[in-house]
Amino acid sequence: MTTTKATTATTTFNPVARLASLLNLPMRGVAAVVELLDEKATVPFIARYRKEKTGGLDEVQIRDIAEQRTVLIELEDRRAAVLASIAGQGALTPDLEKQLRAATTKTALEDLYLPFKQKRRTRASMARDRGLTGLADLIIEQGPRGSPLAAAAAFVKGDVVDVDAALAGAKDIVAEAIADSPQVRTFIRETFATEGFVTTKKANAKDTAPTRFDDYAAYDEPVSRIPSHRVLAILRGESEGVLKVDIDVDARQVGPRLEQLVGIDPSSPWSALYVEALKDAYKRLLVPSVENDLRTQLKERADKDAIDVFANNLDSLLLAPPLGARAVVGIDPGLRTGCKCVAVDASGRFVETVTIYLSRGGAAEADAVKVLKAFVAKHKPFAVGIGNGTGGRETETFARAALKEGPTKDVVVVAVNEAGASVYSASDVAREEFPELDLTIRGAISIARRLQDPLAELVKIDPKAIGVGQYQHDVDQPALARKLDDVVESCVNRVGVDLNTASASLLQHVAGVGPTLAKRIVAHREEGGLFTRRAQLKDVKGVGARTFEQAAGFVRVAGPQPLDASGVHPERYGLVEQIAKDLGIKVKELVGNAAVAKTIDIRRYIDTDRGGDVGEPTLKDIVAELSKPGRDPRAAFEPPRFRDDVTTMNDLVVGMVLSGVVTNVTAFGAFVDVGVHQDGLVHVSQLSDRFVNNPADVVKPGDRLQVRVVEVDLQRKRIALTAKTGADASESVGRR
Repeated sequence: MTTTKATTATTTFNPVARLASLLNLPMRGVAAVVELLDEKATVPFIARYRKEKTGGLDEVQIRDIAEQRTVLIELEDRRAAVLASIAGQGALTPDLEKQLRAATTKTALEDLYLPFKQKRRTRASMARDRGLTGLADLIIEQGPRGSPLAAAAAFVKGDVVDVDAALAGAKDIVAEAIADSPQVRTFIRETFATEGFVTTKKANAKDTAPTRFDDYAAYDEPVSRIPSHRVLAILRGESEGVLKVDIDVDARQVGPRLEQLVGIDPSSPWSALYVEALKDAYKRLLVPSVENDLRTQLKERADKDAIDVFANNLDSLLLAPPLGARAVVGIDPGLRTGCKCVAVDASGRFVETVTIYLSRGGAAEADAVKVLKAFVAKHKPFAVGIGNGTGGRETETFARAALKEGPTKDVVVVAVNEAGASVYSASDVAREEFPELDLTIRGAISIARRLQDPLAELVKIDPKAIGVGQYQHDVDQPALARKLDDVVESCVNRVGVDLNTASASLLQHVAGVGPTLAKRIVAHREEGGLFTRRAQLKDVKGVGARTFEQAAGFVRVAGPQPLDASGVHPERYGLVEQIAKDLGIKVKELVGNAAVAKTIDIRRYIDTDRGGDVGEPTLKDIVAELSKPGRDPRAAFEPPRFRDDVTTMNDLVVGMVLSGVVTNVTAFGAFVDVGVHQDGLVHVSQLSDRFVNNPADVVKPGDRLQVRVVEVDLQRKRIALTAKTGADASESVGRR
């Protein structure tokens, strides 16, 4: 056997070409991103301020490059280990090395490595130890035309007591050789993926008690078509011991093709033994292994889809329209312990708190009206934000009635999504902010601040506690955490951060900053006073040239340099000064002057043809910033309006038309808050009069949606809604 040394150690892996091919992106842009990532540049910085280098690749594309690059590097590391292992065994032929180097997935690589992998003691290894390899070779080669029994007799010796034992051991060796064949494994894996069915049944057929998995008590669906959310539901049913899950194919259809693949000659006297070994390999070795592989692939795909759904929902929630810098009263409803009311000023600073009781009879309620009216009249908020949890609708109805007359009649009363508020109020962040306050008061403050600026408040909470995903506890938790961190980072940097008011929780997500520097920035601000220039960020301990480069464009400072409050990066201040000079005005007269900004001839300032790095994309961004400096990309705030006569599920009537707010979007539909404590489901088939494949294509959390009630199940607390306008809407839900 000819062998060769593995050459991985002398080969420098360059992923650019492979990345460009995988992601269908320009090689030049991919190369630029890889180079910038190696220089520790952050994704928001690359996407916003290095467009000329990358060819305008966006954040999603850049994150895809970073993620796939990690996958490819891990693949190369594994390839190097496999090559070294096989070479160490003296079994690395030129042809095998070629195949190993051509493998583009870990699965293909592991299939090639399997015959050389150190295995635990198996039936085949024990048969080889008994000297039966030669007999196994005769079966595979479909040896001489004589009797297999006669040939096997020559192997009866030592621990091999008779011909039957010899043939049984030889077949074990053949079965393992078949199962280790990359071609056979690929065939079986592809067959299961294209022709297999996921089948489910009750784990205990005698158990007749209803469960939430009854839809899967006797169910099957093609592997190739089963949606991700159904995979996660089925696997959860299995993990809870309710369901038994298998992946099956028709063995009668697979058998003949498998015999043809391994090359069994029906006319050979050895063919019957070969077929027996093949059937054993299929049932005992291949099916369990391939089924496990396929289940892993289905789970990974389902995890990715579920994580993407969560990420999209979180993005929408974090970028929900802010009320802005206006005074707010926040109320954390409590029917038994009382409603905690807090006043915060326009900057979000806690001012005062009172408690009102709505469920202690007429006198207490009358007193609550007086207390709330006086509290609101004293603090003059623009809005009263009420948590939408238990008691939220009753509290909202009460507040509207209490404030509808007199000096408080113009105050906006609005429900606020309080998901995760209790997590915040018990967190270290909340204790540091308000060590002297009770948990419920901290929760009310969080509700008020969420109304003012959802992004600034929600970054204080673990994204998983916000609850806008599907099967979030079932998916790969490290992958989920990484994805959600990316979303938070992206949202924070898209909006920008006021360096003088941002909390450490918010600052830590600014490109290049992180938790430690965020705390140092806040401490520097508290000790030395407010920042008056962006450049003063460099005075903070730990902020070097690289950190300043990454972060500067995403922080805002109101001061003598007008560009400090914009998204123009400090590295381009000189360019803006030249533009202003050419226009015959001062920079401060240019910033915010949309009419003048429109007159800028950007072609005059492009220098990429002269070896510079300022091109049309950067100049267009600068002009946009000069027109609307520091603009907030979020939509304008608009309070939701629920019907006052609909506060509980008992008030719902089939056919009733309601306005609602989308709270969560999943792969199978959207959940909508219609003001009755229990969100209703608009199935994907009911989201539009046209066909909808992905609910996220038509709705996102925070959207206002007009819906019609189709079904109310008080026992199971389920509400079915439709957003369709056609007459067949309720019929199609009924059929479903």
